[in-house]
Amino acid sequence: MAHDITLRYLGHSAFQIRHGSFDLLIDPFLTDNPCAAVKAAELEPTHILVTHGHGDHLGDTVAIAKRTGCQVITVHEIAEWLTVKGIDAWGMGAGGGHTFDFGRVTTTLAHHSSSFDDGSYAGSPVGFVLQLDGRTIYHAGDTALFLDMELIGRRFALDVALLPIGDNYTMGVCDAVMAVEMLKPVLTIPMHYDTFPPIAADPADLRDRLEAKGFGVAILAPGDLHFLR
Repeated sequence: MAHDITLRYLGHSAFQIRHGSFDLLIDPFLTDNPCAAVKAAELEPTHILVTHGHGDHLGDTVAIAKRTGCQVITVHEIAEWLTVKGIDAWGMGAGGGHTFDFGRVTTTLAHHSSSFDDGSYAGSPVGFVLQLDGRTIYHAGDTALFLDMELIGRRFALDVALLPIGDNYTMGVCDAVMAVEMLKPVLTIPMHYDTFPPIAADPADLRDRLEAKGFGVAILAPGDLHFLR
């Protein structure tokens, strides 16, 4: 019997996904996030997924993982860096997949950069496709629009696509519309906008453009929930 999946937006690109007994965090940037819906100390994840090494995505990963003992799933270079810190980390490469106890994770390309706070190389940035009990969620990470999103849409029947719209560092609203046309998700949830002035964006503009094309959109404020049944 399939479990309900609860998707909670925590602000910026951070999401909490609850699925049965599993509690997943993606890109838990909370402590220095002016829009964060929760404090890092309030969370007890079973797993953390990190798309790349920038501070607004790696965020509170180290502190949360050390406190809870949870496993971190990320790219190989970040996993090696975390392992040195005594954290249980599972490294993956772009395009690879692995089945975990909560479901299957496939990494995708993300056209961006990735470095640690000291400027050292943190591997290639990725997105994640999560297949959880018959539902499929795509977290694009930080990325520009790229044509291979069409392949992601052909490879996976996406229930939800979590897409950046803040422009400047990632794709903006216009490119996100084109991404949705290639990905063909049932529902799109915008992320990575309005946290800081350079990434100010209007999610209602995205909603209006996509609904005019027949696509579903949910705009979540930090702390809001969406249920997948």
